[in-house]
Amino acid sequence: MKPLLDVLIILDALEKEGSFAAASAKLFKTPSALSYTVHKLESDLNIQILDRTGHRARFTRTGQMLLEKGRDVLHAVRELEKQAIKLHQGWENELVIGVDDTFPFSLLAPLIEAFYARHSVTRLKFINGVLAGSWEALIQGRADIIVGALHEPPQLSAFGFACLGKLEQVFVVAPHHPLAQEAEPINRRVIKNYRAIVVGDNSLPGCAVSSQLLDDQEAITVFDFKTKLELQINGLGCGYLPRYLAQRFIESGALIEKQVLAQTSDESVWIGWNEQTAGLASAWWRQEILANSAIAAVYAAAGVEKSAS
Repeated sequence: MKPLLDVLIILDALEKEGSFAAASAKLFKTPSALSYTVHKLESDLNIQILDRTGHRARFTRTGQMLLEKGRDVLHAVRELEKQAIKLHQGWENELVIGVDDTFPFSLLAPLIEAFYARHSVTRLKFINGVLAGSWEALIQGRADIIVGALHEPPQLSAFGFACLGKLEQVFVVAPHHPLAQEAEPINRRVIKNYRAIVVGDNSLPGCAVSSQLLDDQEAITVFDFKTKLELQINGLGCGYLPRYLAQRFIESGALIEKQVLAQTSDESVWIGWNEQTAGLASAWWRQEILANSAIAAVYAAAGVEKSAS
C-alpha cells in the first residue's frame, strides 16, 4: 500500500507543478527518485501511468484515474492523520451535549460552526433534556455536557458545573382565557381552579414542573415548551413560560402576562459536565458557552465556574 500512496503523492505534485523537476523540488526528492517510484508501480501492477513518448510525460487514462481518485484517498489519509494526532492530544472522538428544552438551541448554531471550522475531528451529538432530566442525562453518562439545566446541580465530586444566570419565567394566558380578566396580582388559590399546562418527560418520573403545579390542579403534561406555548396560546390552559420564548407573543397580544401573588419567576440555570471524561472538546464548549454574549443576554450574569464538592 505504501508504494501506491507514494505514487499518488507524486502524481498529485506532478499534475500541480507540471514537471518532474518542479515536483521533485516540492517533495524534496530527486527527479530520478520520483520517476523510479512511478515506474516500479507500473511494473508491479503491469499498468502504464505515464506516457513518456513526448517531450514531457503525460498521464494515460489509467494515470488520470489514479490521479483523480487518488486525491480522494490522500485527503482521507491526511484527515485520518489529523484525527489520530488530535485524539492523542486529548480531543474526544465524540462529544454528547445535552440541551435543556428551556435553552434556545439556535444560540448554539454559531458555536457549532466555529467548532467544526477548527476541530472537525470530534463528532458532536446533541440530545434533548427536560428539566430534571438534564441532570439525569449527565449523571447516568448519556451526556458529557449539559446546557441550560434547571434546579440545583448534583453534589457529586465527579461533576463540575457553572451558573449561566437566571431564567426569567412569566405567567401567561390567552386573551380569551378566564384568568385574562382576573385582577392582579392573582392569588394562587384562584389559579388552582384552572387547568395548567406543564412540561415533563414521561420516561423520567417527577420531571414535570412540580413547583409550578398546585396541589390537585388539573393539568395537561406535554413534552416540550414549544408545545406548551401553543396550547397556552390556544387557551387550553395557563402556566409559566421562559420570558425569551413568550415575549414576542405578549407584545403581539397572543398572550397576556399576569402578575401572581408571591410568585418566584426566576430560576438558576446551569451548565454541567463530567470531569472524569472531559477532554479538550468539552473544555472548548464550556469556555465558549460561558463567554458567549448572546447566551448572556438571555440569562442574568453568569456565576463562577466551580466543581461539585
